[in-house]
Amino acid sequence: MARNTIHPHQLLLLNIPDLALKLELSFKMYTALQKIHKDKDAEPTEFEETVAQALFDLESTNQEIKSDLKDLYINSAMQIDVSGNKKAVVIHVPYRLRKAFRKIHPRLVRELEKKFSGKEVVLIATRRILRPPKKGSAAQRPRTRTLTAVHEAILEDIVYPAEIVGKRIRYRLDGSKIMKVFLDIKARNDTETKLETFAGVYRKLSGKDVVFEFPITEA
Repeated sequence: MARNTIHPHQLLLLNIPDLALKLELSFKMYTALQKIHKDKDAEPTEFEETVAQALFDLESTNQEIKSDLKDLYINSAMQIDVSGNKKAVVIHVPYRLRKAFRKIHPRLVRELEKKFSGKEVVLIATRRILRPPKKGSAAQRPRTRTLTAVHEAILEDIVYPAEIVGKRIRYRLDGSKIMKVFLDIKARNDTETKLETFAGVYRKLSGKDVVFEFPITEA
């Protein structure tokens, strides 16, 4: 009596739904990974893949920013602790794309914050600091690549679209410095709840303490 056997092709047919699902998921992830280009082709972290997927989903479904997101991608992403159990999502975008990201900044940040359970999202352009040239070297370092200039630019990116209208340096009793940054009063309603996050992100990226305030206006 012939034994019941299953031909390899039948096995393949039995697994087609699972295979199709796996292929679809793999394709979606591959497509989503086009939204992140890391330096030196490094592998993205699991969290960076999540951010890339979020951007891809917005590009696919959000009619308001779909066309603007089409050619945009990020360099890196991370979560940082800003205070207590509060976390922020910091996303680095290519310097040459910073203007395109700023064009959709409020809408993009709003949609990403929904996807990341209300965590505040900060977009920062990728910049590199160059070391001072060696003594006697003919090479010159652009001012925009100095430590001071890069930190100033990071600060402006963090608070965007609010504008910085003034800065002061205060010295503590132990001799350490803290920078007080004044933001345009017109941005108060949109940024006041984010000041703690802004300070935490800047401290993480620059190692410097900062407090944000709004100028006192006369009644």
